Amino acid sequence: MNMKQILFGLALIIAANSFSQSLGDLIKNVEGKDTSKSKNGSGSVMNAGSLGNGLSSTDISAGLKQALQVGAKQSVDKLSAADGFFKNAAIKILLPPEAQKMEKTLRSLGFDKQVDDAILSMNRAAEDAAKSATPIFINAITQMNFQDAMGILNGGDTAATKYMRGKTTAPLTNAFKPVIQQSLSKTEASKDWEWLTSTYNKVPFVKKMNTDLPGYVTDKALSGIFYQLALEEKKIRLNPAAQTTDLLKKVFGQ
Repeated sequence: MNMKQILFGLALIIAANSFSQSLGDLIKNVEGKDTSKSKNGSGSVMNAGSLGNGLSSTDISAGLKQALQVGAKQSVDKLSAADGFFKNAAIKILLPPEAQKMEKTLRSLGFDKQVDDAILSMNRAAEDAAKSATPIFINAITQMNFQDAMGILNGGDTAATKYMRGKTTAPLTNAFKPVIQQSLSKTEASKDWEWLTSTYNKVPFVKKMNTDLPGYVTDKALSGIFYQLALEEKKIRLNPAAQTTDLLKKVFGQ
């Protein structure tokens, strides 16, 4: 074999090795893309990790429902307890914004106790009403489908709370308002409020106060319960210690 043949053979070997290496790199790149991404039904590309890290649809739905049940129960338990609203600075119900001038005027006249009693009574009414939230939350959770679950799983830290707000605001309002109305009467908040407004309205040159107290307390109670639900949801998503079951660890602990 002459020198030209030897050099030609070496060139072929080098070219073959180079092609093999390039092909191997290409395959790895393609495989890497294929394993890290999958297409959803609409044809758009979605990160596989966002789909529950390979969990089955049954696991995902069950995990989300369990997370909501845990969060809802903890929220209701905390807020329906004595001082659940009253001693929680973030959601404590104060007099309506339009009553701030009235409060200031009455306190300046020495009616601090009456104002404080009215505020306490409003919070007690919200705590009473919170007890009726559990069955409404559970009903909304049981109606959740896989599409809802996926939207929650891939959503933000409070996506489940947003879902629950959309599904339960109307039935919660209907359930809360009569309970709050009854509770305000039971705790004499209605009488306190009536006394405060009537006393204030006798002050010369003030704008007359006429606020729907049950409606106002209902709105504030709903805001408080969804605020607490959002806190519980964030805790379950981000804190391993709050993932108290194997299923929660499986869905959120990946």
